[in-house]
Amino acid sequence: MKKRKLPLVYKPVGFLLGWSSGALAGLAFRKAWKMIRHEDNAPDALDRDRGWGEIVLAAAVQGAIFAAARSVADRTGAKAIERSTGVWPAEDRRGRD
Repeated sequence: MKKRKLPLVYKPVGFLLGWSSGALAGLAFRKAWKMIRHEDNAPDALDRDRGWGEIVLAAAVQGAIFAAARSVADRTGAKAIERSTGVWPAEDRRGRD
């Protein structure tokens, strides 16, 4: 069976899923930081009064949450496209660059 070309519908779907997952990840990070450090605001790399440990911890937690949210959104979108079109939206099986 010859592989069909994926309709361009995945681009806007992927964009919307990425945007919404980023917004939800931001909320999740703020809640996680409040649970971890009992503070409303996470440190930024340019916060003069914060130490390296706090800054690196905040960045690691934020990165993990954003990566997980992006993966969930990408996978959800890909499965939805595959169910509706019969074609997996990725060109190959290598994953992201």
